[in-house]
Amino acid sequence: MSLDEEVVAAIYRDHGAALRRFVLSACRDPYIADDVVQETVLRVWRQAPEITGGLRSYLFRTARNIMIDNYRRSQRRPAEATGDPVDPVDPAERVDELLTRVLMEEALLRLSAEHRDVLVALHYRRYTVKEASEKLNIPCGTVKSRAFYAVRALRTILDEMGVQR
Repeated sequence: MSLDEEVVAAIYRDHGAALRRFVLSACRDPYIADDVVQETVLRVWRQAPEITGGLRSYLFRTARNIMIDNYRRSQRRPAEATGDPVDPVDPAERVDELLTRVLMEEALLRLSAEHRDVLVALHYRRYTVKEASEKLNIPCGTVKSRAFYAVRALRTILDEMGVQR
């Protein structure tokens, strides 16, 4: 196996499944998802020396761009009469939303369990500090301090992942 084949195989092995899940959540067609993943890996392999930041975030941004390009290309063709209602949501916004969700999930997984639990309680479940304190069985002051340090750690993780504010 040549060096190029090893690099491509390593990208598929390390990131292929997560990348395919991300693309499938946007397009729902497994054949299109496979094409997008293959094109993403090919583009990333070509650009490898120029990649700055985390490889995974670069892969997801590249896949997002490919999906947007594919959508725009399909819009240039005449629409087929299918009788299905048109989705009013801009696909670029949907892909951005999915990318943000995937990156946040990955960043949250890198936090300690204590920090993650507090952030999920406060920001995703929308608990008050008192409710989070009761649910997590820790004092209110601990909830506040963990939230403070968790946000700081999350910012650092997102910076390492190459996520720009």
